[in-house]
Amino acid sequence: MIKAIIVDDEPRNIRILKKLLEEFCPEVIIGGEAESAEAAINLIRTSHPDIVFLDIEMPFGNAFDLLDKLMPVNFQVIFVTAFDNYALKAFRYYALDYLLKPVDIEELKAAVKKAVDRVKEKNMSQALDVFIQTMKPTKNSLQKIGLPTNDGLIFTNIEDIVRCEASGSYTIIYLQDKQKFIVSKSLKEYEDLLPEDNFCRIHHSHIVNLAYVKKYFKGRGGYIEMNDNTTIEVATRKRDEFLAKFEQ
Repeated sequence: MIKAIIVDDEPRNIRILKKLLEEFCPEVIIGGEAESAEAAINLIRTSHPDIVFLDIEMPFGNAFDLLDKLMPVNFQVIFVTAFDNYALKAFRYYALDYLLKPVDIEELKAAVKKAVDRVKEKNMSQALDVFIQTMKPTKNSLQKIGLPTNDGLIFTNIEDIVRCEASGSYTIIYLQDKQKFIVSKSLKEYEDLLPEDNFCRIHHSHIVNLAYVKKYFKGRGGYIEMNDNTTIEVATRKRDEFLAKFEQ
């Protein structure tokens, strides 16, 4: 079964959508309802839904403000709104679908089917990720690495990773071509995975690819400048280990 929550500031709209889902989309279980963005944030964080049916216009903040606070999202978003002028912005926020009120039953069924398929694909990709992690060769022989996303895995050459930055329990991966990905793995996991001959954890929040380090500046621990002109502090306890990487 697929867990969903409904976010709408009008209780009547929640009741209508809930009734439609119960009647026409029995594979979806309603795991909660929220009538404000603040309540929705708490509900999403505690209930971990697969799908969020999200109204756009709400008091004290709209749906986009809500999603900004939850990034990166790990659920499918279906906007349900009375306004049709938000469609482009909605899809920029990776919305799965965009339904106008009053909700058309066939459009609702199609959106739910798409969401269910995506959730199943996501679960399969997570299982594949576990398999890959289990079967992976030693880290010094790795050529590519899989970055988990909502849609599956993006495989990138390890040599193209410029740096990794901790963001809570997530990690931001910066690539040589200026792309960046927020992935649901801790920095410690990437420290264990990336080849230590090429990467160094210079701070509790940063791992850098030594090939992209341009300059080191002295100080208590000092700091470095990367090829893209980003500056990163070197923790005092990490300074000697970092500098030793460059000794001949």
